[in-house]
Amino acid sequence: MTVYDIAVRLPTSDVLQKRCRALAVLECIIDGGAPYYIYDPAWGKDEAALMSNGSGDEWAVVFTADGTFIRVFDHESAMSPYGDPDHELWPGLIDGIPATLGPQLTEPAFCDEEGQFIATAVLWRLAGDDHWHAGKGITFPPLRGLYDRTGPDGSGMLEILLDDIVDRFVEFTRAYYEIELARTAVEHVVDQKPLTDAVIKTLNPNLTLADLLDNIATIGYPITAT
Repeated sequence: MTVYDIAVRLPTSDVLQKRCRALAVLECIIDGGAPYYIYDPAWGKDEAALMSNGSGDEWAVVFTADGTFIRVFDHESAMSPYGDPDHELWPGLIDGIPATLGPQLTEPAFCDEEGQFIATAVLWRLAGDDHWHAGKGITFPPLRGLYDRTGPDGSGMLEILLDDIVDRFVEFTRAYYEIELARTAVEHVVDQKPLTDAVIKTLNPNLTLADLLDNIATIGYPITAT
C-alpha cells in the first residue's frame, strides 16, 4: 500500500468530507477521552478532518475552496524527514502540487519548529478534478516487515476512509477500544442519516442526543428532533 494505491481508491472530496464528519461523530458518541478522529469546521478559513493515534502517527484532510489537501505522517516510516539531517522531504513527495494548495505546506500544524513541512505522504485534488494526485516518480523504501499494515509511507492509515469504512470502523473499535459496535448503527452514521436517541444508545447506552447536540451540530452533521 502506497500513496498511489490510495489515490485511485479514495472517493470524491464531497464523499470524503461526509466520511470524515461521520468518523468524528462516531468518536463523539463512543469515547469521552482524547479523540482519535476530529472534524474542525473552523480550520482557519477552511475545514479539516484530523486523526492522531497518540503515538506520533497522524493524518489531516483540509477542505478548501480550491480543493482538498491530505497530509500523512508516519513517525516510523523511513520516509520521515526526521531521518534526514536537514529534515528534507522524501524526493518527489510534493512534486506537482498546485500553487493554490501551497499554503498547506507552511501550515504551522504541519511543520516543525523551524517551519519545515513534515509528512510521509501527500495527496491533493483540486475542485473540478476527476481524480486524486500525488507526487510523481516517488521511489518507496522497502516495507518494514511482514506485518507492516500502513505501507512504506503511512498511507495505509487512510484506508478507514475508503468504501468499506463501516467494516473498518467496527474493526477499529474492536481492536482499539475493545468494544463491539452494531454495524447497522455505524452504517446509519456513515450514511449521514439524522441522529436519534435510539441510534446513539445503540452505540453508547450512557448517552443521549441532548448530551451531544452542541458537538454534533458544530461538526455539521444532520440532527433530528427527539
